[in-house]
Amino acid sequence: MAADPDDEHRRELMRQAACVAGAWALAGALPAVAAGEVQRYPRSLLVDRHGEPWLARRLKVGEAFLFDYPYTASPVFLLDFEREVKPVELVTQDKQRYAAPAGVGANRSIVAFSAICAHKLMYPTPAISFIGLRKGGRGESAQVIHCCGDNSRYDPLRGARVIGGPAPQPLAAVLLEWDSATDRLHAVGTRGGEMFDAFFEKYAMKLELETGSSLRKLSGPTVIVQPAARYSRQWRSCSV
Repeated sequence: MAADPDDEHRRELMRQAACVAGAWALAGALPAVAAGEVQRYPRSLLVDRHGEPWLARRLKVGEAFLFDYPYTASPVFLLDFEREVKPVELVTQDKQRYAAPAGVGANRSIVAFSAICAHKLMYPTPAISFIGLRKGGRGESAQVIHCCGDNSRYDPLRGARVIGGPAPQPLAAVLLEWDSATDRLHAVGTRGGEMFDAFFEKYAMKLELETGSSLRKLSGPTVIVQPAARYSRQWRSCSV
């Protein structure tokens, strides 16, 4: 009988959380929340604009792709890197410790993070985006997530932790499941500090005009993946 990929993925998440929890215990630091705590949302298959499954191998290393999850109005960065992304211990603004998940895919290099900046809540819109994947600076990873609105910088190779600017916490991680047999990707939940309440309160009218639907409408059984250039018509370069 073939193993259930969902069960295997859940066991992997638990293993990662246990490893990080062990590190906390050795350091004498007890987590403020359960290390394996996950905010579960509907399981959504990633597809292209034609409704075909978006296979992991279609991602281009070092290029940003986006989809909307766990709500139809909340954008997410989907990223692939040249090397394995390992789980890492992080802390939210409320001092809650959590384990940012490892990468998925054949090389364990694919990750996803909320595209809502943790400071001013800037996000990619159909017209323009002030937050995006950009070349890293000296002492940083090769690529970082940089918000031009407040100069906050996040390291996507280390759980989207804050490496510069006023952002008070890392970007929330979006949990992915990868099926090795089909190369398909699913989004299944989040981990870390969500910003959805503040985001929907701040941009209520704007989001309704952009999406034409209820703000709190959960993503459906499929979510469309788009290259960054198609998701937003203009991506600011953050040049001074």
